[in-house]
Amino acid sequence: MAHADLTSSRLDVGGLSLHYLDWDGDGPPLVMLHGYTSHARDWDHTAAALNDRYRVLALDARGHGDSQWASRYGVGLMTEDLLAFLDALRLGQVTLMGLSMGGIVALLFTAGHPERVRDLIVLDIGPEIAAPGVRWIAAHAAAGHIFSCEDEAVAQERAFYPRPADQALRHRVRHNLRPLPDGTLTFKYDDALRQPGAILDRSADELWAAWTAVSRPVLLVRGDDSEVLAAETAQQMLARNAHASLAVVPDCGHVITLDNPQGLLDAVNPWLAAQAESRV
Repeated sequence: MAHADLTSSRLDVGGLSLHYLDWDGDGPPLVMLHGYTSHARDWDHTAAALNDRYRVLALDARGHGDSQWASRYGVGLMTEDLLAFLDALRLGQVTLMGLSMGGIVALLFTAGHPERVRDLIVLDIGPEIAAPGVRWIAAHAAAGHIFSCEDEAVAQERAFYPRPADQALRHRVRHNLRPLPDGTLTFKYDDALRQPGAILDRSADELWAAWTAVSRPVLLVRGDDSEVLAAETAQQMLARNAHASLAVVPDCGHVITLDNPQGLLDAVNPWLAAQAESRV
């Protein structure tokens, strides 16, 4: 459910039109970054719940959602887009929350621009992706992308996302579809993103180096049944960064915003409150 104060806006970043959502609250800015092949509306539930304490913004990454398609992709470029986005809106220091691909972007940004980040929340991603997650991501990218109706798209996505409530899954799919001239539907994201290696342009070693360089308070959130972030990798991440804490969301796979949105809030709310209290 979207918050009543939600606005949809666009801005130009280096000739690329990026779309974002703004829940115009009175608190400090909290910027949310979605996962691969997803979109900013995936954050609706989380944003509405946090908007009483934050001005929540959710950005559609290049080639995703309602942002413009680009000639090049990669988490490195998305990190540059994020900096330009914050500068354009004159947002000084922000809290970042990123899921999967968005978590990698948030991690790289925090390592490179610590002065711009107050707190960091990384959802179910790390420097290494578990083998089952690699297979799951590849299978999802290779699945069909032309549908006769919304129900057909929802049925296909259900095969990849067995846990979410029907309403939550339909919300995600509905906001990720666009019509084609012949009356069929397809996903909004650029087909070029389906190509292997289109997004992850950083090695595991580079991502580990970025993780260890993060000097801001960071909460790592893992779905307890995640196929992407192995429990062993999460423990290594804790061991390699003294600023990190770990929360595990029960009854949850990789896409925490879908599988257990209330569990996500139960994990991040006390941590955010503790960070706010530490600055008083």
